[in-house]
Amino acid sequence: MKRHLNMPFAAAVCSVAALTAGTAAAETLRVADSFPVGHYIAENLTKVWMDRVTELTNGEIDFEYYPAEQMGKSKDLMSLAQTGVVDIGYAGVSYLADKLPLAGVGELPEAFTQACHGTSAFWSIAKPGGPLDQAELAPQGVRMLFVMVLPPYQVMTASKEITGVESFRGMKLRATGGTKEIAVELIGATPIAIPAPETREALSRGTIDGVLFPHSSALPYGLAPELKWGTQDINFGSFVASYVISEQRWQQLSPEVQKAMTDAAEEAIPSACAIAEDLDLQDKQKMVDEGVTFVSLPDADKEKIEADLAGIGEQWAADLDGRGLAGTEILTAFREALEQQAGAAAE
Repeated sequence: MKRHLNMPFAAAVCSVAALTAGTAAAETLRVADSFPVGHYIAENLTKVWMDRVTELTNGEIDFEYYPAEQMGKSKDLMSLAQTGVVDIGYAGVSYLADKLPLAGVGELPEAFTQACHGTSAFWSIAKPGGPLDQAELAPQGVRMLFVMVLPPYQVMTASKEITGVESFRGMKLRATGGTKEIAVELIGATPIAIPAPETREALSRGTIDGVLFPHSSALPYGLAPELKWGTQDINFGSFVASYVISEQRWQQLSPEVQKAMTDAAEEAIPSACAIAEDLDLQDKQKMVDEGVTFVSLPDADKEKIEADLAGIGEQWAADLDGRGLAGTEILTAFREALEQQAGAAAE
């Protein structure tokens, strides 16, 4: 597999896969995302999926991988896939609230505390043929290839100590996407939309007081040295990291390649989310070792926050319904999928 990590944009677009003498030419697909080199999602999901597709197609499909916004900003990568600049583009749902508002259902503070629980439920409604696909993805001319719903987000601050719910009042917290912005507002803070790669600089300059972030993403973006305090045991919402391909490009692939991509996703997704759960605990401890103190809020404060957060789903759905979108339908489908996944796990 070719993974050009530092190829300039122009060269990336014009690159041609080298052919090995005596062998058939592999079809090389360009994959682009915004994750820094070494990010756990790229290492345990994206690259695993690419490797498996190459294996299942006996080398018929190869990939060139462009991380770290080499091909474009986070919010633009799905558009690059739609227009054919890249073959497969990262679609971080929080960055695409204008294009994928319904997909934000996976980022709500709903009834899941584990990455695999949320991921399995979301994938069941977002995969081709699912209600989210039919309501939003297919009309955009894209299909989701694979996805991960991250472990629940926590509030982490640079210098302001967290002692209770009043600690958040007046803070400026980095939060992306409508649902997490609502969560920030409910605790009395102000949400600030900043792309993940720019967050450390915003913390160091005091542009923001803290972040709404999962542990395993805080480390790759170098946030730990800027942080001092964090919450624990509360679900402030999550983040949906997905990759899409345009329907037009998909139809250009052979049925055998399409099947390989589908099978590779069904293998890679559960493996990656299980690793994410383990890494979440490990990375939290690494942050502790770097000086971050995680605080359990007083019971009364925690109950208040959880009660406030519980209404976000209905508010989210009602807002989308008012715009003529299928908010309630998608929320119901996601909640039913969460119940089914919980039931399957209990068996």
